[in-house]
Order: sequence, then structure tokens, then C-alpha cells
Amino acid sequence: MNLPTQKASAFPIEAADRLKRLPTQFFASLVSKVNRQIAMGHDVINLGQGNPDRPTPGHIVTALQEAAPDPAYHKYSPFSGFSFLKEAIASRYREDYGVRLDPETEVAILFGGKTGLVEISGCLLNAGDVCLVPDPGYPDYWSGVELAGGRMAFMPLKEDNAFLPDYSALSPDDVNKAKLMFVNYPNNPTAACAPESFYDDTIRFAAANGIVVASDFAYGAIGFDGKRPVSFLQRPGAKEVGVEFYTMSKTYNMAGWRVGFALGNAEVVRLINLIQDHYYVSLFGGIQAAAAHALTGPQDCVRELNAVYESRRNALFGALSRIGWEAKPSAGSFFAWLPVPKRYTSAEFADLLLTEAHVMVAPGIGFGTHGEGYVRVGLLSSEERLEEAVRRIGRLNLFG
Repeated sequence: MNLPTQKASAFPIEAADRLKRLPTQFFASLVSKVNRQIAMGHDVINLGQGNPDRPTPGHIVTALQEAAPDPAYHKYSPFSGFSFLKEAIASRYREDYGVRLDPETEVAILFGGKTGLVEISGCLLNAGDVCLVPDPGYPDYWSGVELAGGRMAFMPLKEDNAFLPDYSALSPDDVNKAKLMFVNYPNNPTAACAPESFYDDTIRFAAANGIVVASDFAYGAIGFDGKRPVSFLQRPGAKEVGVEFYTMSKTYNMAGWRVGFALGNAEVVRLINLIQDHYYVSLFGGIQAAAAHALTGPQDCVRELNAVYESRRNALFGALSRIGWEAKPSAGSFFAWLPVPKRYTSAEFADLLLTEAHVMVAPGIGFGTHGEGYVRVGLLSSEERLEEAVRRIGRLNLFG
């Protein structure tokens, strides 16, 4: 039987305007640069990405193996997810932060935290509405705002203000038009943490101006020097003005499992569930069962992981000091935010380290205008590899 030859489209296929507005995927370009160096036979130490390097704890994997054969999970899951998973995250927040959540009205299950961070703009912004976005910040905030047709107004995060936004310095016109704002601590990329007073100021600012707060708490379990990161929802009035996004990716090394949550304001949670009703039919039930086991089971693995990152941080900054690269040690997250020598842009410096030292770091300009002058380094390799990366950079004699 002769089949017709597949032909190219007879007419031009043009992407929708919303796709044309999307920012370039920053991390995809980093990966391609690394891959070119590897293809040339170089041993590249990739510190430019935020992909956890350790496996999911065994007891969580076992829970999935035990749940997967259950025929109840082979059907469509409830659209908004199983109640047992929502109850599990509510229990974890109550135990860790003293926050009480109604599992049915104040918890939305997400296909990873990133999904919710993009979806919330579509839930709240109309064309031309303003979203206040940290600069530097996680680039996928931009994606959601662009897809919704909104406009971003950037909140500079400067070292002399502990990488916290200064609300008094924002344009009154932007504040007046804003419907949504993102805050993110422990912060990606600056590795700063926020005090309780910052969230109190944020809640007052949001309430006074009718702005919904989206607190990105992806690194909430990773804090150093005996200090536990503060949850936005711990502060009085938080649930009246916003939601917090939490993910299993960092806390439990479950990045590939795609389990996250939006927590807090019941109306925002309802809207997120509504938009997801039109996109998805919830997560595979076996994954939901394993995630609930992770949240309600022993938390030793979380404490051990935090200790690993703190030890890596100490090893990295000790090595940096030895080559004369001075920087303030990270307060949280699994990143380090390091100043670039004055004679280079962040992109030039990152390219130099890749081609001459075969070490990949993320240039700060990829996180926003105010990221210029810095590079982001991930604590996602062993202490030995981190120290080797710094030794290679030291041989370039760029500091001192």
C-alpha cells in the first residue's frame, strides 16, 4: 500500500502573540553551552543549574512502589487531588510553622511549584495589569505575566538593603495598577533570607494597595547557621492578602515527581483549582500517596539534606576565601551569589570560567537587570567538586 508523501504545511503556521512575548528560556542556553564543552572532551563542573543532585529518600520511593499497583490510582484522580495529600501538607505546615490551613479550601495541589507560579498570573491579571516582580528573580515569574498579557514592574533587590525590596521606592503609578506581586525567600538567586518584619511590611503594603502576594517558598526547608527560614503564612494577616507556593522538589529531592502546593487565601486557591480544572486531571494517585508519606513520615531526611547543603556552603566559601574571591556566605537556599570582577560583565565572566576553567556558573543578568555584576553558583555538587571548581578558577588569577 502506497502512503501519500508527507508534505510541508501548505500555508505558514504562525505562533500566537502570547508565545512570541515569552522570554527566551535562559537555562536552555546554559545547557547548550555546557554540552558543547563536554562534546569537545572537557570535564565540565556544572554549577549553573538548580537541579538537586541527590536521590529521593528510599522510604518515599518505597511508598510509591507500594502504591503504584493499587487499582484505585489507575483511574482519574479527583480533579483537585486526593484529600489525604491536602491534609498531609496542612499537617506539615501546622507542625513546622504553627500555621493552620483548611485542607479543602486553603490548599491547591500543583504539578510542581513552577506550574502554580505561572498559573497565578493567568488567574489574576488582565491585559495591562501590573505585577511587581523581584529583580533579580526567578525567570518563570516573567513567563506567567507575559502569557497573561500583564506588565511587569521590577522591584530592585540590592545588597545594601539585604536583597529585600524597598516598597517606598516603587513608582506610585505602578503600585496603583498592580494586582499581584512575587516575593521569594530564601531567595533564588541571591541566597538571602527574609526576617519576620519584612513579611509584616509586605502584608501591610499589599492590604493597603489591594495587591495579592505570591510567596515563593521553594527553598523553605534550607536555612543555615541554626536559623529556620520564615514562612509568609506565619505572619498575622497573610492569608487575607495572598498565598504561598511550596514544592516537594527541594525539601525531599523530588524534582522529577512534580508535586507542589498553593497555600493560603481561599479565593486564590479556588481560582488556581479552577484554571487547573481546564488543564489537568490531577496527579497520578500513587505519586500523591508517596508525597503524603513524605510529608507525614520521618523528617530526618530533611534535616540531613539541610546539613549537606550547609557543609557544601562552608566548603565553597572557604575555598573562595583562599583564592581571594570575597562574598557574603549564603543564608539559605542551595545557591551562592558571588560578585564578578569589575572588568567583566556577568555573561563575559561566566563564559570565561566555562572556556578557561571548564566551570559553568549562571550569569546574574539572566535573572534581571539588577543581577548584573554577580553570578549564581549551585551547591549541587560534592564538596570535592566544589573545591576543585574553585581551584580551577583560582589558577586564572582573577582576584586579589
